[in-house]
Amino acid sequence: MNDETNDAPVADVEDGAAEAPIDIAAADAPVTVEDLVAALEAVTAERDQHLADLQRVSAEFQNFRKQTEKRNSDFAAQAGSRVAEALLPVLDACDAAAQQGVEGVEPIADQLRVELERAGLQVIAEVDAAFDPNLHEAAVSEPGDDGQDGPVVAQVLRTGYAWNGRVLRAAMVKVKG
Repeated sequence: MNDETNDAPVADVEDGAAEAPIDIAAADAPVTVEDLVAALEAVTAERDQHLADLQRVSAEFQNFRKQTEKRNSDFAAQAGSRVAEALLPVLDACDAAAQQGVEGVEPIADQLRVELERAGLQVIAEVDAAFDPNLHEAAVSEPGDDGQDGPVVAQVLRTGYAWNGRVLRAAMVKVKG
């Protein structure tokens, strides 16, 4: 085994930057206060730079976390909306079957509607409510009464639905006025 030492200067590599090799002869030289102050200032500047980097990375991570949470929340809301929208024809079929007198359909439709409402579905089907083109689709119009303030919903022809405030399907209505 070879016990020879290598006289080449050794450099530690950290973050891709090499430090200056240690000069053994200079270690025996007296150290002045100015040298110590300069070394302290250099270490303090390096510490401040690392602290600034840490704060920047921490802020970037917090922003990333917030963006990810918002994206996941938006995705979940959109997925729920799509499921509810896909179930609207089922609700319509249940309502039509109940109107035709098919027995046993109403409890199923009611339970489905209750569960969807619990998750965020809102029914748009108010008679005598003010006509709102954002919520209602006028299929039929008839003259209104004297003194009536604007058009109102006289009859709901097809129920409308909203999901957490966003209209999935406008209610088809008969408008008076």
